[in-house]
Amino acid sequence: MAAPRGVGTIVLMRDPMAVLTGTFEDLGVPYEHRGGDTVVAELPGTHKLKIPVAFAVGSHSVAVNAFVVRAPQEHVPQIHRWLLRRNQRLFAVAYAVDHLGDIYLVGRLPLDAITPQSVDALLGSVAATADGDFDTLLEMGFES
Repeated sequence: MAAPRGVGTIVLMRDPMAVLTGTFEDLGVPYEHRGGDTVVAELPGTHKLKIPVAFAVGSHSVAVNAFVVRAPQEHVPQIHRWLLRRNQRLFAVAYAVDHLGDIYLVGRLPLDAITPQSVDALLGSVAATADGDFDTLLEMGFES
């Protein structure tokens, strides 16, 4: 007879903040703590020189938030349509617009999915997307 769930088994809980910061250190990604449950990593880019990525550890998940570009001043409806179409092809993150119109990449991972491999893949997705789309967003949103 099998033991009831949680009885006679050992569950190893990883500290998600330790996994995040350990992965940043292993990858050579600069970071800083911002409050108890938030850490901000700074990714390098080619087109967008610095890509700040905030990781906020919650009780059930880790929220990811990366600033991409300030609110566009031109062609806003076309840009929003472009962002929605672009979201269909993204891994682990999606474009979002805040109350000011600034454009971000956002995502959420469950705590048990926070591993060095998933953090590395998420950082790669954010860096490739933010850096790769930066010039297009600038051209569309600030044409004149």
